[in-house]
Amino acid sequence: MNRRPDHPLAGPGQESVWEYPRPPRLEPTPRLLEVVFANQTIAATRQGFRVLETTHPPLYFISFDDIVHGTLIPVEGTTRCEWKGVASYFDVRFGGRVAHRAAFTYSEPVKRYEAIRGYVSFYARLMDECRVDGEVVEPQPGDFYSGWITQDVIGPFKGGPGTWGW
Repeated sequence: MNRRPDHPLAGPGQESVWEYPRPPRLEPTPRLLEVVFANQTIAATRQGFRVLETTHPPLYFISFDDIVHGTLIPVEGTTRCEWKGVASYFDVRFGGRVAHRAAFTYSEPVKRYEAIRGYVSFYARLMDECRVDGEVVEPQPGDFYSGWITQDVIGPFKGGPGTWGW
């Protein structure tokens, strides 16, 4: 059944993913975004972007310029997002560790998302930690989506069992 499930209302300072738009909104964020892998910060910025899509926690993008050089290794295979275009993937390699297909980019995003050309999104579940303003995020449920859940974002979130029809 394709319908909105019961969900709590957003409180002060919170956002409900059920209020995010479709098609998704792209916006710059001044929040400190950090990615930790092999016990080192491999990416950090206050000049990232976030994508807000109905039922999904924010998807954060960090510029290649704010990622430790040499940590992203291109791999074969792509996927297609109905909104942003074709995504290509990277292994993340640092400190003798490798996380397979742990990050992705849209090298030729559709016009509406042109601002994220040259930016990368990381799967929080494959990193040691991903943080927003110092808060360690919870990965979006499931093994396909890559949203970052913080205390100021409420669901339920798409990605876990039984949510693909949302």
